[in-house]
Amino acid sequence: MRTTLILASGAVWLVAVTGCGGSDSTAPTPSDVIATSTTTVETSPTTAAAPTSTVQTSTTAASTTASSEAPATTPVAAVDPNALEVVEPGDIPDNQVFVTFQSPDGVYSVDVPEGWARTENNGVVTFTDKYNSVEITSKAAASAPTVDSVKATDLTDVSSDPTYTLVDTTTVTRKGGDAVLAKFEIGSAPNSVTGKKALLSVERYVFFKNGTELILTLSGAKGADNVDPWRIVSDSVTWL
Repeated sequence: MRTTLILASGAVWLVAVTGCGGSDSTAPTPSDVIATSTTTVETSPTTAAAPTSTVQTSTTAASTTASSEAPATTPVAAVDPNALEVVEPGDIPDNQVFVTFQSPDGVYSVDVPEGWARTENNGVVTFTDKYNSVEITSKAAASAPTVDSVKATDLTDVSSDPTYTLVDTTTVTRKGGDAVLAKFEIGSAPNSVTGKKALLSVERYVFFKNGTELILTLSGAKGADNVDPWRIVSDSVTWL
């Protein structure tokens, strides 16, 4: 027996031929090699599958790179260094005791909270406790104040302050007589530690009698419940 190796159409045919002499030169028939040809065709898809694996690996690598990028950050709003500070209101206690302050010239008297620090500067007397204060001053005037005159002349010491905001101006009646009441908001003096200003709510009363104008300014941190104490002080104005 003799074995013959035949190449045909890209396939290898291995054929065993029985016989001897010139008869074993007979070429194999298609039926003799069909099994081998089928095996060769089936192996072709296995070789073609390699690119698919390569694509999957590339996609995974791209995904990993994207996930490792730093997340976007939200811009932080700029802080206004001149913004007014919100502080604890510091209500005046309900059991606060009041004492009478009499002007050096004997023209008027006003009840003020006992124990508050007292300062005097150019005829202005001020009593303070934290952000609460009672400020008293007087000056000569030719006539009783009006809403317009108070806006024009009795707020000039505060109206130029960039933190100043006029809330309301009206006429009110107290035990010491009629007065013009101006309500406004303004920044306090800067804090000695932080340098920040607190927003204050202010009531300014302008009284008048016999050529004298009495200006009573009551202030506290915005939000403080000082309605009753401020009524006690403003009702206590007495002309002597």
